[in-house]
Order: sequence, then structure tokens, then C-alpha cells
Amino acid sequence: MRKPLRLWPILNTMLVGGLIAAASTGPAAADAAPSRLLSVPQSGVLRVCTTGDYPPYTLRGADGGYQGVDITLATDLATVLHAVPQWVPTTWGTLTTDFPAKCDIAVGGISDTADRRQVADYSVALTTDGKTPVTRRSSGDAFGTIDEIDQPGVRVIVNPGGTNEKFARANFPNARITVWPDNLTIYDQLEQGNADVFVTDSIEGRYRQRTHPDLQVLHPDRPFDSATKAYLLPRGDTAFDTVVNGWLELQIRSGRTTQLLKDWIG
Repeated sequence: MRKPLRLWPILNTMLVGGLIAAASTGPAAADAAPSRLLSVPQSGVLRVCTTGDYPPYTLRGADGGYQGVDITLATDLATVLHAVPQWVPTTWGTLTTDFPAKCDIAVGGISDTADRRQVADYSVALTTDGKTPVTRRSSGDAFGTIDEIDQPGVRVIVNPGGTNEKFARANFPNARITVWPDNLTIYDQLEQGNADVFVTDSIEGRYRQRTHPDLQVLHPDRPFDSATKAYLLPRGDTAFDTVVNGWLELQIRSGRTTQLLKDWIG
């Protein structure tokens, strides 16, 4: 019996092949000479900056391997560009300096911010998310609003250098803010009672309450704010950016990005 064809890899390859041809011969061809659209296939390597501490988008395991929604997508993208991914570790505090110097693309639940736009272009938005509180279940809904969190006796914990810390400092000036250096173990601190609340993106909170059953994410469908999640792309590399965006559009329209998120957070 004949095995069914997996259509999405075939469509990916056809789409990217067509976009590469168009970008190499069309109006963007003048930009394509130094473009990563040519250098990545030639080198056989797609350099991917990622923090590895932000599941379900990016997670670095104890063995040094990476997994997550954006890790899967970046691996697929590298394949259709005739390359393999090379994971380049970065942090939220050093992302804007690491990306231009070391990487072809940056992935992993990256919010669209003005400072990042200073050094990179953004891809099409993969999803929209917002900040919500993560607390112990025993706390009930005591920290459900910004006013309830912004109190002198409330212990807020944050990871450094990214939008979580910026949000906390802008909205909780009266609370006790502790900067915890490791976003992977910050939930242990919360679960052990060393902090009262951590405000992060709702998707991360929804994933973490599965791995830490004593924790809960409050009103994930009603976040405090809203921001798009996308990839960092090289500034001004029109040919490369066009191909990546075209490929990402296919992943979104086919429902693949949504399915990958569901696989991680249920």
C-alpha cells in the first residue's frame, strides 16, 4: 500500500525555491549579492540566536540540546535553505548585541520592542501574547491585578534583561523586586515560597503550570498588555527577509504554528 505524501515539506521546498529564484532575479537582486539567502546555502549553516530559557518557544536541556516550537520551525527553515541550524546561545540582556555580530536569525518568543528594531528587522508576527501573573495556587487570586501586585509587601521576581523586567519595573514601583538570573529555575523559587508572583507571557505561564503543579497562571486570556512574537532578521537584507517571511506565512496559514503550540501547552 502506498504511503501518503507529507505535503507540507514539499510545499515548503517549492515555496522557498520559488522565492529564492524571484529574489535573485527580481528587484531585490541588487541586495542579494551579500545576502544570507546565498551565503547560508553556500556555508550549509543557519546561525540561530536563542536564549534556550523560554518554553514553549525555546528550551535548552541538560545535555545542551534545544527543543521548542521555534526550535522546530528554525530547524525546518534551515532544511529548506539547504543548511543545518547552529544554535548560538544568547541572553535577553545581550540579544541586541549578539544578534548582529553572530547570527542570521534569532528565535524564541521574541517580543517586538523599539530597542530591538534598532539593530534588526522583524519577521511577520507568529502570535500575539501578553503579561499575566504566575503565583502559587495557595495564593488564590490575591495577585490578579497590577494594583494588588504593586504593594510594599509583595515579592515580585523577574528574570533580567527582557520585557518581563521592564514590565515589572514600570508597573510595580512599590513592590519588592528580585532579579533572578535564571529563567529556568525562577519557577522553583516561586513554588518554594521565596517570591509571591512572577509576571510573564501567558503562553509561558500556561506551559509552566503543567511542569509545576503547585503554580497557576491567572487570567491568561486577559493579559495586562499585548505584544507580537516574531523572529529577528538581518536589517536591510531584503532577499533573505522576503524568503523567511514567505516561508513563515505558509507555516501560519497551514496551521502548523498553532499545532506546535498546542502540542506543548495543550
